[in-house]
Amino acid sequence: MASIFTKIIQGEIPCFKIVEDENYFSFLDINPVSEGHTLVVPKIEVDYIFDLDEDTLKGLMIFSKKVALGIDKALGAIRTGVIVEGMEVPHAHVHLVPIYYDGQPMSLGRKTEITKERMQEVAELISKTVEL
Repeated sequence: MASIFTKIIQGEIPCFKIVEDENYFSFLDINPVSEGHTLVVPKIEVDYIFDLDEDTLKGLMIFSKKVALGIDKALGAIRTGVIVEGMEVPHAHVHLVPIYYDGQPMSLGRKTEITKERMQEVAELISKTVEL
């Protein structure tokens, strides 16, 4: 059975898409830790990130770096943190969490309320700054 991320990639479930290429897809997390919290996934469905072949894992991190730099530029984050937990959805993924101030909490259990309209605005802002 396809994971929720595969269904998002295939357009079966809506998302606030950032950018994609032939191998990777990025979109805003619907339970964001901070404004601009983005998920980056390989289009191939593999549960555990360390089960990805080396080229896919390298590509995932390089793609994530490009998206993170776009987040920093678009939203003025002082940097973007990375979390790879991988327990909620059986599809390898990277959380990119914008950090706006020193000491900002980075727990995935923490949720920031953001309207759908603002989520759309943020997705568009980031997508315009990512250089693939």
